[in-house]
Amino acid sequence: TIHVQAGKGGNGCVSFRREKYVPFGGPDGGDGGDGGSIFLEADVALNTMVDYRYTRQFRADSGKSGSGANCTGKSGDDLVLPVPDGTVVTDSSGQLLADMVGPGTELVVATAGRGGLGNAALASAKRKAPGFALLGEPGDELDVVLELKVVADIGLPDLLLINISVSLLATLVPVPGGIGVAEFGLTVGLSAAGMAEE
Repeated sequence: TIHVQAGKGGNGCVSFRREKYVPFGGPDGGDGGDGGSIFLEADVALNTMVDYRYTRQFRADSGKSGSGANCTGKSGDDLVLPVPDGTVVTDSSGQLLADMVGPGTELVVATAGRGGLGNAALASAKRKAPGFALLGEPGDELDVVLELKVVADIGLPDLLLINISVSLLATLVPVPGGIGVAEFGLTVGLSAAGMAEE
């Protein structure tokens, strides 16, 4: 189980133009930047969850606040967490979020908060000089359970393939000692394996 927290959006700015010979400048407060989201990405180069054994807290960058002169705050960087191909992702209640099958498969596991509007964006015909701005929205925060589903998916087809191959071998080439399937699995007489008589 890991804990993920997307970045918070930056706050909007309250600002008014201050120019020479312009005694009553209009609003020019910029918007806050969006926070960073957190992604899970399937990586075929990984085959274990050892990277998440000791590090369980992950947080994306928050957005920066806006500033005067209609300057928008810098957005936070997204955080990408690689997971093995075949990872099953659920939330803390057990609800399935995604089955990460296929290299490059991505899931937005925590969505970033949006940046707040500055007073320049809030100006309207009825409210030409708003003296306030909006706060940035918080990002998603949740616990995520990662489970690697490889053995269950591969074991059954391989077992069926082995049984078919052994049945075919027993039909075509009689082997002293016999070939059979015991209750606990597959047993093969190896004494004559790979031998042929003229």
